[in-house]
Amino acid sequence: MAHFAQVDSDNIVLQVINISNDVIGEPTLTYPETQSAGRAFIYNTLKLSGAWYQTSYNNNFAGLYAGIGYTYDAALDEFVAPPTPEPVPSA
Repeated sequence: MAHFAQVDSDNIVLQVINISNDVIGEPTLTYPETQSAGRAFIYNTLKLSGAWYQTSYNNNFAGLYAGIGYTYDAALDEFVAPPTPEPVPSA
């Protein structure tokens, strides 16, 4: 199963979808070729718009596995987790 994250104009992940490996050409194709095949399927078959990036459940590429609220860093070609909030001191 391949995973693709949709990001908004600020590169924040809005959703993550699954696509069959058969659709993206695995195991014959590898990343980043699979990303192009997945995008073509998303745009042409699923008729979804927006910016989509492949994310790796096993962290084999693109940094961390994308989750809603994560940020896509285009310069590094990876997803970055949101900052962990500081604990609130107890009274």
